[in-house]
Amino acid sequence: MSSESTAPSSPDPLQAVADAMDAAVKAAKEGTEDARATIAEAIPTASHFLSRAVYKTCYSISYGVVFSSVFVARSIPKNNAMVHGFVDGAHAAVDMVAEMKNKSASTAAETSSPSSGSDSSSHATGA
Repeated sequence: MSSESTAPSSPDPLQAVADAMDAAVKAAKEGTEDARATIAEAIPTASHFLSRAVYKTCYSISYGVVFSSVFVARSIPKNNAMVHGFVDGAHAAVDMVAEMKNKSASTAAETSSPSSGSDSSSHATGA
């Protein structure tokens, strides 16, 4: 009996399966750790690339708009009807925006105050 326990005649198939499963689990854990390390390195790189792409796109658009506007503005003579029309139109637009802001502010104030006024009107209708 001692010869059987020291040197088995055939390997245990269940032990071989258990060893294979153990090796697979270890490989999966190592692969997961490697993947996490790779992702941790890739995210800052991708973020930097995306940030630079957005910056360059916005820079190019704003440069194109501002350059073309300044170019056109500089090519127009200063004292003529067209320039005076542009200036008057710009002033009118600024005044219109100011009026719209004042109107929306007064509308918001009226919207909050009629709630107390609506209570008085409901008392009047109830009486």
